Amino acid sequence: MTAIFEPAPGPEDVDTVLARAAELVEQAEGLLITAGAGMGVDSGMPDFRGPQGLWREYPALGRAQMSFEEIACPDNFFRDPRLAWGFYGHRLALYRDTAPHAGFGVLNRLLARMPAGGFVFTSNVDGQFQKAGFDPQRICEVHGSIHHLQCCEPCDSGIWSADGFLPVVDAERCHLIGDFPRCPACGGMARPNILMFGDGAWLGHRSAAQHQRLDVWRRQVDRLLVIELGAGLAVPTVRWFGESLGVPLIRINVRDPEVASSQAISLPLGAAAALAGIEARL
Repeated sequence: MTAIFEPAPGPEDVDTVLARAAELVEQAEGLLITAGAGMGVDSGMPDFRGPQGLWREYPALGRAQMSFEEIACPDNFFRDPRLAWGFYGHRLALYRDTAPHAGFGVLNRLLARMPAGGFVFTSNVDGQFQKAGFDPQRICEVHGSIHHLQCCEPCDSGIWSADGFLPVVDAERCHLIGDFPRCPACGGMARPNILMFGDGAWLGHRSAAQHQRLDVWRRQVDRLLVIELGAGLAVPTVRWFGESLGVPLIRINVRDPEVASSQAISLPLGAAAALAGIEARL
């Protein structure tokens, strides 16, 4: 059966949709926050959707005409490890230095209103929800985290914190300068514990345990609301998950705001602006 997509509201309808979103928040018992890459844009995170955004941040990749799918591939850690760690080391340092935008604070305040609390389901690997004060036990990082490492091979099932790794990167060349992080078990090179493209070596048990905690929590919530933020269509993991639950959903997305459910409403706004608008109507 073909889905019937509802158009995003026009400017004259946004106030009405914000008011409806606030009503859904007031009616909910628990809040599931689902977030994609667009959530970080208001914090100043680079936008990798399309090659121009990637190449603007990493000129060396532009000169080589490398796409995000090509650089975010585990094979690079064997073919050109300094380039691979130049890319991921730069991102690790960037995410450590980035302050979460005001929308994270709004979400924390919305969670405080919920009798059953809430949970985060995100494809982002940046650790911004933890940095913004969300309970780490209530976060599911479905694609892993750049703040954790694993063996490139991998030689065993170990996943450990990246806190001790301080990458120095030649940004113009996108090359790591200095030592690689090493696996404590075998001494081989480590890589981020992130699910990459064509990745058969990713250790997913940390993310699987997070997902299990999420499943236990949401089965206990009678009136669940999903607020989806900046989840695009290129890798639609986040969109599919929220839609699959069959509960009311607020989609906040500038680029891809369309919804295909009578239980979903759409706000074609950035995350910070939409969340502020919802909170102002509570």
